[in-house]
Amino acid sequence: LVLRDPTVEVAVLETARGGIIRSGLGFDHCDIGVVTNITADHLGLKDINTLEDLARVKSVVPRSVSKKGYAVLNAEDPLVYKMRELVSGYCVYFSMNENHPNIERQARRNRVSCVYENGFITILKGKWKVRVEKAINIPLTYGGRAEFMVQNVLAAALACFVHGVSLEDIRSGLRTFNAGTAQTPGRLNFVEIGDVTVLMDYAHNPAGLNALKNFIEKLPFKHRTVVLNGTGDRRDDDLREFGKIAADTFERIVIRLGNYLRGRTEEEMFRLLQEGIAQSENKPQVRIIADSRDAIHHAIKNGRKGELIVTLADLVPKDILYVQEYRDIYIQKKAQGEIEKLKTES
Repeated sequence: LVLRDPTVEVAVLETARGGIIRSGLGFDHCDIGVVTNITADHLGLKDINTLEDLARVKSVVPRSVSKKGYAVLNAEDPLVYKMRELVSGYCVYFSMNENHPNIERQARRNRVSCVYENGFITILKGKWKVRVEKAINIPLTYGGRAEFMVQNVLAAALACFVHGVSLEDIRSGLRTFNAGTAQTPGRLNFVEIGDVTVLMDYAHNPAGLNALKNFIEKLPFKHRTVVLNGTGDRRDDDLREFGKIAADTFERIVIRLGNYLRGRTEEEMFRLLQEGIAQSENKPQVRIIADSRDAIHHAIKNGRKGELIVTLADLVPKDILYVQEYRDIYIQKKAQGEIEKLKTES
């Protein structure tokens, strides 16, 4: 429907691995194709057993770039960088390291890249350099502390630049786009509720949780609790690793059932996550509360002053609803002077 609409000038489409395998991209060619990274997710499904297999599927995106178009690729990810060999159009690269060999090679060829240097999002071409914006002024990056968001910004800024968007418009977009539930539901959504802060994020695999771990460890919270669940079609070791990373990061873990058993039993899911938690040198408090609403409300209600409560989103709209519901209850109880009563209610 979007591509058939004659009033649409630009369509930005996310193409999921599963969709590509089932039915391709839904279009023949694109002007810009972006690949950010290849990480160990969805392995063991649909004959995709290795990172190389997964890269082969995702390479469909840069292969679809027209001869006059641009493939925007991660210069630091070997599997993504290798996709340049399949591109009919032009290749441009982004990197967190302006001195990366692949970026320097691009500069010697007088071609475009986007890098993170000295706290700035910077466009390079040959010896020419222009700083687009400082990360501290880009809400999505949380002052540059969310490195995975900085990487996303690099890719987005570069895609816009080669598409002909002015630096002023790119800068304005970066300054005004926020990671809230309205614009990026389930992606670094913070909500303040009394003495605690709730962070909702869609990290659902080891790579995503590791990236989130690196971010929240830079935040000034005294305590950390997480509400999580597993995804049933992931490999046993992936679920264990997910549990271990959670235990390495949080003092308290609330395990819920979630909506993605995908062939596993409840007992199997809980067991694999707990086996992973047990592999950590940390010994967090662990509680199983199968119902998502109850799990989220329990974590917030029992939050300590200055605590970060992280909910790893299962069904994003429902998680947002449950958090907002508790916030509304809190506001009402506060107005009635019944906060302590709320804390003790079951």
